[in-house]
Amino acid sequence: MLRVIGSFVSPYVRKVLACMNLKGVRYEVDPITPFYGNEEFERLSPLRRIPVLVDGDFHVSDSSVICAYLDETCPGHALYPIDAKARARARWFEEFADSRLGDVFIWGLFYQKVVHPIVWGEPGDQARIDKSLDEDIPAALDYLERELPADGFLFGEIGVADISVASFFRNGSYAGFETDSVRWPRTAAFVERALAQPCIADLLRFEDVQRSAEIRSRRQALLDAGAPLTAETLGIREPRRGMMRL
Repeated sequence: MLRVIGSFVSPYVRKVLACMNLKGVRYEVDPITPFYGNEEFERLSPLRRIPVLVDGDFHVSDSSVICAYLDETCPGHALYPIDAKARARARWFEEFADSRLGDVFIWGLFYQKVVHPIVWGEPGDQARIDKSLDEDIPAALDYLERELPADGFLFGEIGVADISVASFFRNGSYAGFETDSVRWPRTAAFVERALAQPCIADLLRFEDVQRSAEIRSRRQALLDAGAPLTAETLGIREPRRGMMRL
């Protein structure tokens, strides 16, 4: 059985688990707080990032690398198109989601509105939230509105490109963001279709259990031990631009 180390609430972990569901492979999840872990976790993930895939004596991190590995080693539903040009575009949408949507939805919105208040007991950076909502997210959605299909998915059946894009909108919804279906009708309909697919929808119940619980429990454990509440002790660190993986 394959093992995935990561948090259900992470959009990158969600992507990998949804792809595994599409493939119909058996797996188990070892939940862990992003960037936190012991020496064994650092051996498996030198950058202390999730997800990590463990397949017997083989392990690899980074969601895109994992999804490519799954598509090459597991039979069943294809995650990427066969045609070279379509495959390249699928990888581009995956990268756009992981990098740009990760920046604006996770660090600009989800972290500021959800994680920061839980950890520090005070509001996040309101200026960054406003910029995300007023400028950065609309610009990203304007691009998607031009590229996403009016019906169905990007390359026929749902695949990693569709899952990658839709995954960040779930974290956006956790922070109170809803896509304006008048301004971005294609994007709103696309995200709704993708998140309703069983491969993603079936993960929601696990997210509901884990959401916020892990960071709250770590915060309380540090308080009980008299340890300082810092980004390092809580295991929260925003990576440098171009290196954004939770």
